[in-house]
Amino acid sequence: MNKVSIVWIRRDFRIQDNLALAAATENSDSVLLVFIVDPEQIETTASLNQSAFFASAKAFQANLANENIHLLVLKGTPESQFEKLTAALPEISDLYFNFDERGYGRQRDQQVAHHCQTTLGLKTHAYIDYNLHSANEIKKADGAGYQIFTPYFKRWITLPKPTPVKASVTSLQGKQMANIEPLHLHQEGLLTSLINEKHDKQLVGQVGEAKALQTLKDFIQSHLSEYDTQRDLPFLDATSHLSRYLRTGEIAIRTIYQAVINEPESEGQQTFIKELAWRDYYNMIYAMNPQQNTQSLRPEFQKIAWRNNHNDFLLWQTGQTGFPIVDAAMRQLNQTGWMHNRLRMIVASFLTKDLLIDWRWGEQYFHDQLLDYDPASNIGGWQWAASTGTDSVPYFRIFNPTRQSQKFDPDGKFIKQFVPELSQITNDKIHEPQLLTDLEQKEFQVTLDKDYPKPMVTHKQARLRAIEVYEQSKDTVK
Repeated sequence: MNKVSIVWIRRDFRIQDNLALAAATENSDSVLLVFIVDPEQIETTASLNQSAFFASAKAFQANLANENIHLLVLKGTPESQFEKLTAALPEISDLYFNFDERGYGRQRDQQVAHHCQTTLGLKTHAYIDYNLHSANEIKKADGAGYQIFTPYFKRWITLPKPTPVKASVTSLQGKQMANIEPLHLHQEGLLTSLINEKHDKQLVGQVGEAKALQTLKDFIQSHLSEYDTQRDLPFLDATSHLSRYLRTGEIAIRTIYQAVINEPESEGQQTFIKELAWRDYYNMIYAMNPQQNTQSLRPEFQKIAWRNNHNDFLLWQTGQTGFPIVDAAMRQLNQTGWMHNRLRMIVASFLTKDLLIDWRWGEQYFHDQLLDYDPASNIGGWQWAASTGTDSVPYFRIFNPTRQSQKFDPDGKFIKQFVPELSQITNDKIHEPQLLTDLEQKEFQVTLDKDYPKPMVTHKQARLRAIEVYEQSKDTVK
């Protein structure tokens, strides 16, 4: 009997090392690749996040077309589109896809699989493709999930890791379904329409499977061995930049791990591998706590009396806080769609602790602005900084943005790149420009409160205020 299968593409825009695609190609006589745009998930005005996602989808479609492979782009709910496909092509018998373990994606995948099995009579094949270890794989002896990263990592590092699966483009070419033209379901131009033109500059040269693989190669050659010492220094730009491609599946996590582990052992290598474990850890936490996108995980901090001042939030968003490292980081985000990881912690701590603005406000802004937005890691990171999540920073440990600036951007190189108003400052007051004398302001061509704002808060006072508010929240749940 001829086995005809659909491969449901979602956030796995690659041919190489794609579990669902490889399995379908190997075990089917004919394969149809399908990508479905659900209107309920589309923003009215595309954020950079959304534009980047569909730019990656479009690049994948073009890459497939170069290999004479079709990607059928449909519009509607997955259930309705699979109904139309099976009605038009009753020979379809199987559905292959890479399973989403957390949040909305988990619920969607379960519902669609159930519908396809019970209503459409399809056999479904789901694969854990997005992480090295699934959310259910690493448990305590009593079967409970880990809450603390360190014991999780000690178990994680001992487990064998899955190896990349080989993909045969020739085999896929030979098995792709030939008679899709009569379907008239393909939405020509849909992906292009979902990419906001104002984001084109930020996206050029930043998408595609080949770009992802080259980014991995460049990182390993230039930065891996010294990753442990260089990763916190934003002016070096020595992080991997792979999160952008993991988010869209333009590269597989197995491919990254295999390439890194094959390198000579170094502190940088081990530090980077631990970052991959953090990714699995946050995936597990979100799967265990599907409410974490809207609720603080620590009950004692459910009722923090956030100030939530809208003008303060706007100053933070636009990089006008008067704290140069915070402002440089936010401007980097707004201009490039990316932010260095150390800076993500600094700006999140500043928003939640110095300004007492709800972490969910910051998380949503990152959702809209980041090219590499991943719900599990982003929500986990924000709850870490806000001291509301699992294994988070203690509420009384509050980053001093000036000290962070002095430590990780000592010469102000990064600050000068994104806050040009301060680019002429040659002394260490670049970290505290409010201390500039009138003579220095003239010398360095910057006038405070005109060219650059004075600090919007006094950190010492803001720190004490935050500790008091957090302690009050703890008292309310006793």
